[in-house]
Amino acid sequence: MKEIGYLELLKKNSKFRTFWAAGVISMMGEWFNTIALFTLILKYSGSEAMLGLLFTIRMLGFAVLQPITGLLADRWSRKWIMVVTNLAQVGLALCFLMVNGPEDIWWLMGLSGVMMVLHGGYMTAERSALPNIVEEHELATANALDAATWSTALATGAFLGGLVVAQYGTDVAFIVDSITFLVGALILLPLTVPQNVSSDMKGPIFKTAFSNIKAGFVRLISEPRLKRIVFAKTTWNLAGGGLAAVFLVVAGSRMSPGEMAAGIGLFFMARGIGTGIGPIIARKYLVDKNKWPALVGILVSVSGFFYLLIGLTLFENLYLTMFLIILAHAASGANWVLSTILTQQWVEDEMRGRVFSIDMLLMAISFSTSTYVAGWLRDNTDMALDTGMIWFACAMIAFGIIFTLWRPDNNPKNIIV
Repeated sequence: MKEIGYLELLKKNSKFRTFWAAGVISMMGEWFNTIALFTLILKYSGSEAMLGLLFTIRMLGFAVLQPITGLLADRWSRKWIMVVTNLAQVGLALCFLMVNGPEDIWWLMGLSGVMMVLHGGYMTAERSALPNIVEEHELATANALDAATWSTALATGAFLGGLVVAQYGTDVAFIVDSITFLVGALILLPLTVPQNVSSDMKGPIFKTAFSNIKAGFVRLISEPRLKRIVFAKTTWNLAGGGLAAVFLVVAGSRMSPGEMAAGIGLFFMARGIGTGIGPIIARKYLVDKNKWPALVGILVSVSGFFYLLIGLTLFENLYLTMFLIILAHAASGANWVLSTILTQQWVEDEMRGRVFSIDMLLMAISFSTSTYVAGWLRDNTDMALDTGMIWFACAMIAFGIIFTLWRPDNNPKNIIV
């Protein structure tokens, strides 16, 4: 059946419309929060290594309970996981209002890590639930629209967040973030999300947890094509974490002297535009799904190539830099969506939460490692900003090539469902 259009999907599928709206609103506030955190870190510490450490803690928070959140997403209601994690973050976002100086930096980082634990639970449940509220011919469109609007929220939230922080301070950004989590949770309340729960999930959770988590790993490694595709996002983040979360943030903070939040917001807006248009272009032109497993690796190298150009031309022209950021993240956005769709299609509903939790775990570990290394290099060596970008971009190109050349055996006899 022919793929459905974006507007047609929103018009005809009320469940997806609700699901989509809740995610967009929550994410827009999240980027207000993120820009404010960047600003406080740079303001109170002046350390780029601390910026890298913030992202490391955030992504480790995202990763640390993924095996558990994946289990819960296959055992409990995915809708209620999304609602509860949003409501918990309402109060946590307001706690940032108590940050008043350098002495508060460490608990700011810890609190941000806790919020990312909850965000990880939300994302695993969300990615696992999406195939249950759309038809098969709607899945690619739903993922592309979801990614595009997530990116729009990133672009809009980062840009507006930068302006709001520059004009009114970080407290307003944290209040806005809290409100969006509340609204997102309320929107989800009337939604019904179908879900199949395996009979293996019955019984006391503590007695069955280990065996059920292990079953998710066994399901993953038993199918070579699936084992490969879960490394698609990880491959980009091995260098992309340092590029997007350290080098890009520092570059943005230097674009507008005296208004570093606005500069950071501007670059993150470009990043959001890129990750928004990438999935849309991929859905329209990359229609042969048999080529997707190879394309996700090529897209990593393409993203690295544009980041290489950013490093070579950094600070020469603001508009050129923003354009190259858009292109780099268009490739990364396409990589994300194509790998996500393949995982959703290849994995049965009963196992989807656990497989996605492994996907998110690997991605978070690679991202946090990359950001820590980039921040450490900036603070402990004489590496220039443009040089760091060039080296990390070259690494990304190499990682993409390695992934593309990695072709595990896809013999159907070796596939266990």
